[in-house]
Amino acid sequence: MPEFGQYMDLKSPIHNCDPRVKLLAVLAFSLLILDLKPLALLLTSIMVFAISRLAQIGIALLFKSSRPAWPLLTMLFLIYVLFSPVDSVALFSLGPILITYEGLYLGVIQVGRFLLLILGASLLTMTTSLLDLTIGLEALLRPLRVVGISSHNIALMISMAIRFIPTLRIEMNNIQRAQLARGAGFQGGSLRGRIRRIITMATPLIINILRCSDTLVEAMEARGYRPGSRTYLRQLVFSQSDYWALAIISFISIISWVLGN
Repeated sequence: MPEFGQYMDLKSPIHNCDPRVKLLAVLAFSLLILDLKPLALLLTSIMVFAISRLAQIGIALLFKSSRPAWPLLTMLFLIYVLFSPVDSVALFSLGPILITYEGLYLGVIQVGRFLLLILGASLLTMTTSLLDLTIGLEALLRPLRVVGISSHNIALMISMAIRFIPTLRIEMNNIQRAQLARGAGFQGGSLRGRIRRIITMATPLIINILRCSDTLVEAMEARGYRPGSRTYLRQLVFSQSDYWALAIISFISIISWVLGN
């Protein structure tokens, strides 16, 4: 199962698309989705699933890649459901807890928005290699050179952060398996015990992160890396399909904005 941020080397129109087009699409998607009405959200969800199929990435696989965010989304849903306005129409009650229509509506809509954002970002990283992502980010951020900011340094930091997401997930799983083999338990127990177990897992994880960072720095220095502008063997050039993709993105963005207002 792919982790969030892990590239899948497949042959599809989405994989072959210029990384700048995909970055602009995700940016427009992120800005629009936070203010869309339910009908526009439904159409946006259909579009995300259609792009997933076009990229030869199954919907189930796409949802599984977002698994690390499920606890946070569940907590967000419960916050909306349990702390809805008291003047809302009651649906049913569980003892002292009152569940309202407005709370459920806001919970589903807001969690759906955040989930779509995560799925869109996951689609970007699944269909764009780290090198293409770096080149695309640097090209889009190139106007920042006017104010003395290196677009390459920013693009490199962002792409490296994305690259280390699956690595950190693997490290955490290895630490958890090692502690389970030594008799540690991660199920049940008091709140204090759970916090203590999280701390015992976080300490070696942070040490491993720092060790990986040192190894990465040493490898980059050994290869003569120096900060600043760089040249690439591959230069990005818009093709006719990329221009069509930009036109479709613009059209969908306008339609979504009209439906959302």
